[in-house]
Amino acid sequence: MALLNSIISFFTSNRLSQIENFAQRADIIQYEQLRCLLSRAMYTSFGQKYHFGSIENYRQFKEIVPVVDYETFSPYVERMITGEKDVSWPGMVKWFAKSSGTTNARSKFIPVTKEALETCHYRGAKDVVTIYNNNHPDTQMLTGKCLTLGGSKKISKMGESQTGDLSAILIGNSPFWSQFIKTPAPKIALLEKWEEKLEKITAITRNENVTSLAGVPSWFLVLLKHILKETGKSDLHEIWPNLELFIHGGINFSPYREQYDSICSKGLNYMETYNASEGFFAIQTDPKDSGMQLMLDYGIFYEFVPLSEVGNPYPKSYSIAEVETGIDYAMVITTNGGLWRYMIGDTVRFTRLNPHKIVISGRTKHYINAFGEELMVGNAESALEKACRETGAVVREYTAAPLFMKGDAMGCHQFWNIRDWTGLFGACTRRYRGICRHIR
Repeated sequence: MALLNSIISFFTSNRLSQIENFAQRADIIQYEQLRCLLSRAMYTSFGQKYHFGSIENYRQFKEIVPVVDYETFSPYVERMITGEKDVSWPGMVKWFAKSSGTTNARSKFIPVTKEALETCHYRGAKDVVTIYNNNHPDTQMLTGKCLTLGGSKKISKMGESQTGDLSAILIGNSPFWSQFIKTPAPKIALLEKWEEKLEKITAITRNENVTSLAGVPSWFLVLLKHILKETGKSDLHEIWPNLELFIHGGINFSPYREQYDSICSKGLNYMETYNASEGFFAIQTDPKDSGMQLMLDYGIFYEFVPLSEVGNPYPKSYSIAEVETGIDYAMVITTNGGLWRYMIGDTVRFTRLNPHKIVISGRTKHYINAFGEELMVGNAESALEKACRETGAVVREYTAAPLFMKGDAMGCHQFWNIRDWTGLFGACTRRYRGICRHIR
């Protein structure tokens, strides 16, 4: 074990130094990323349209290139899907990550280039291991396997390209050696039918040395409870005695943590990541700090638009050198996946600078602004979490809406708890009037 950790430390020490260097050189690193991206895409259709060859600095870049959402950028995506080369990134893009959530209910197809796979998504995965090993020098994580749970969408042909869930694309393109440290095998991981996948993963992994888990907390909890039921156990450490880490992302983990703690007698280390179809963005580098550090050298140039500017045709935007803590920003990215000044729909809030750490505060279209209050999803969930801690209540689903002023009454936010609301009314109305005034 000591030998293994020594080898890992040898190969990761240089990378740790680079990540630590982000704190002193954030603006320089980011401007270098922008310069490289503009240079690579100079002769693409998009680059020629917006005169990339003449752009010398960030000021010119944001004056010339517009901020776009998916609907605005989709004509370029459609051209790439048909097999057209050099549209917004050099060469032909073969892979597109399919996701949902657009305003017109159509699926989004996010281009995934070779560069995005290698220098963004896979580098992010390597950095997770590097950072965890540094924080836990006695770890035995690499002596076993990582149980991963991805999407259930198959890869399908569309035009000259292939589309599918991002996890399916990552699994399908991962190096062969990765299968020695991950479970289940790709043919199981990519199964379409959830019930079938559940049974096969359970059958395979119950007898393996699983030391870490990686996936979305909600779906993973379903899998883990199924494994416990099938094995007749109440504790995951009875099945996997060396289990030590859960790498999670995709949704807010706070509502699920208590449930995970209850099925892990020896405890788990938790590590949050921020990755999406558009790229791998941030990693929780300090287990005592919920903020995730932005990874600045993944072939992504970041910009941040204040929430008040969202919806403006020419919104004000700020670079990494100009942001402030405590402000909700819509995140805008330019990437080696061929996205240019693309507003991904997430809002983030900086918890500290140098190094730059963020928390995901919500979605650009998922907040209430009936009275100018800009109530974010993150604030609402924090209030509910506090109320549940005080009362022992469990909120599985909820919806919220503004309650407008009548007469002399003040406006407020009304929450409807869909399933289990016992005791929640009193706690929220007594202690959190500023956020949730009435609960039914």
